[in-house]
Amino acid sequence: MPNGDLYAGLAPTTLMACAKQPKSPAMSAALQLYEQLTEAPDDKTRARLIAEAFDVLEARFPQIGDLATQGHVRESELRLLKEIEQVRAALRESELRLRKEIEQVRNELRESELRLQKEIEQIRAELKLDIAQLRAEVERMKTDLLKWIVPLMFAQVAAIAALVKLL
Repeated sequence: MPNGDLYAGLAPTTLMACAKQPKSPAMSAALQLYEQLTEAPDDKTRARLIAEAFDVLEARFPQIGDLATQGHVRESELRLLKEIEQVRAALRESELRLRKEIEQVRNELRESELRLQKEIEQIRAELKLDIAQLRAEVERMKTDLLKWIVPLMFAQVAAIAALVKLL
C-alpha cells in the first residue's frame, strides 16, 4: 500500500473477520512492529525498532548457518552411503580372510588327524609286536620252568624215597 495503511481498501466486514481470528505470534509481532514504526517520531527511533526486531528474530530462529539445506542433507546422505559401501567392502574382505583362515585351520586339523592316525596305527603295530614277543617269552619261560621243575620233582621223589629207605 502506498500510504502505509495496512487495512485501507478492505471492507468493514473483512476487517471484523480479521480482528476476530486469533493472530499467530509472528503476525502479531509484525503488526506490533508496523504500529511502532508508524508511530515513531523520527528515523533514529525507527532504526532502533528495526534493530530490536532483528534481535528478536535472531533469538527466535536458529542461525541460518546451522540449518541444513537439502543439498547438505543429500551430501551427508551420499557420504554416509559411501561409508556404508566402504564398511561393506571391509566386511567382505574380512569375511574372505576369515574363510581362508578357517579353511587353513581345517586343512591343518585334517593333516594333524592323519598324522595322529598314522601314529596310532604305528603304536598299535608296535604293541602287537611287543605282545607277541611277551607271549613268546612267557612260553619260553614256561618251557624252561618245565625243564627244571620235572627233573627237580624226580630228584625230590628220589631223595624222599632214599630217606624213606634209610628210615
